[in-house]
Amino acid sequence: MTDLPSSILFVCSENALRSPMAEALTKHRFGTTVFVDSAGIRDGELDPMASAVMDEIGVDLSRHKSKRLDDLMDTSFEIIVTLSPEAQHKAIELTRVTASEVEYWPTPDPSVAEGHREARLAAYRDLRDYLIKRIEVRFAAAE
Repeated sequence: MTDLPSSILFVCSENALRSPMAEALTKHRFGTTVFVDSAGIRDGELDPMASAVMDEIGVDLSRHKSKRLDDLMDTSFEIIVTLSPEAQHKAIELTRVTASEVEYWPTPDPSVAEGHREARLAAYRDLRDYLIKRIEVRFAAAE
């Protein structure tokens, strides 16, 4: 069992869907015990379906402002969790000169789901629930 990290950064491709959800879920779970942030490799706008499925469980994403990894003033996080292959490559490159631990959580992109609105929302719910479980398994055991 390891100690709960002091800081976690979630990184995905656009900071519009996966990483903001992971950030918000981690903050919801741990409050201010851990410093949590998220970023993307490219610019993006918050996905409204991500907001909708987070609202269902009482987690508000409305104040999230997407940001790029290159724009962060400080990248010295204890753990960087990458959620897309592109983010994984960038994080490995970034951490060659830092002591950050990088973890890759292969995470599906629900924005590519097809079908009617309810079918698409189901893909977003699946992502949300997957992230909840990953966060719980990885970090709750460290409490």
